[in-house]
Amino acid sequence: MGKILIIDDERSIRNTLKDILSFEKHHVDTAEDGIIGLKMIEENEYDVIFCDIKMPQMDGIEVLEKIIETHPEIPVVMISGHGNIDTAVEAIKKGAFDYIAKPLDLNRIMVTLRNALDKNNLVVQTKTLKSKVDVRYQMIGESPAIKKVKEIIEKVAPTDARVLITGENGTGKEVVARWIHEKSNRSKAPFVEVNCAAIPSELIESELFGHEKGAFTSAIKQRKGKFEQAEGGTIFLDEIGDMSLSAQAKVLRVLQENKISRVGSDKDISVNVRVIAATNKNLQEEIKKGNFREDLYHRLSVILINVPPLNERLEDIPLLVEHFIELTCNEQNVAKKKITDEAIEELKKIKWTGNIRELRNVIERLVILCGPVINAEDVKIYARPL
Repeated sequence: MGKILIIDDERSIRNTLKDILSFEKHHVDTAEDGIIGLKMIEENEYDVIFCDIKMPQMDGIEVLEKIIETHPEIPVVMISGHGNIDTAVEAIKKGAFDYIAKPLDLNRIMVTLRNALDKNNLVVQTKTLKSKVDVRYQMIGESPAIKKVKEIIEKVAPTDARVLITGENGTGKEVVARWIHEKSNRSKAPFVEVNCAAIPSELIESELFGHEKGAFTSAIKQRKGKFEQAEGGTIFLDEIGDMSLSAQAKVLRVLQENKISRVGSDKDISVNVRVIAATNKNLQEEIKKGNFREDLYHRLSVILINVPPLNERLEDIPLLVEHFIELTCNEQNVAKKKITDEAIEELKKIKWTGNIRELRNVIERLVILCGPVINAEDVKIYARPL
């Protein structure tokens, strides 16, 4: 059930709404004016707010504006008299969830409340999911090498500069890309990832730029590509060193003109997308071999970020281990496990060819297979199973 606040200067309206909603097992608070209502909102958490439009001291529109400013996630339902319909419509434009006209209709109240609670639940679920995603993509470490990466991110994120991220497999290039996006002015727009190595060369152009119906045999309907899907946000071209030369030429055009054309169409479509690319290859060597366009390289590498391998930041292992233990225990729904200093030292002795990804897998294995305390012997047994 929800926690509801009713802001209305008419006692009869307050009491009627409270009786109706309390009967449905909701917890209901009331306020006789906007000033008291705003104070209650600061002191309590509400799922839905009902607010009258015409009130003394502070009218409902002003109350709505302050709620939207401080608690935009709370659905606000405006209560309007017969002469306030135009104002109610204006309130919707300013962010109100809905409005109910007087005299109050029971069915209308319950439908509106149910919809508002559904929206609130969706917002909460989205926040929870986002927090889980944020935990997954945290950048853990205080070594000089990783601090340098963080400093560059802080400087480049607020700009629209293109970024090329280099580093070995498993070092966390995607994490760097996501951090740049989350700290940018585009953070509320999509972050669209494309693994260029996982898409066959004959399909990469369709994947990136979309296609028209009938453009090729299996094109049974029109489809937007990743660039269009990322409109206003960021597209992350992972493993761009594996992209075909023909697709490279089209990506170059996007960077030059901010336009794409779908496969099977001559029509240009303008796009507003920030491009971040990553590779584990030496693109300078690929250019010499004729596998990568030099002009595209220079377009992509306005900012270069090299993510250091784990073997060059061993001092970060204790922090990473604690992070992965907590993450894995939460995912597996088991009590938080401890790890001894000796076990940490054993982990530091390992040659991490798979970098952070390999360490994450090892910690997950240790959490699942070991007891409440992970010791050095456990690491020797399970870190390198044969």
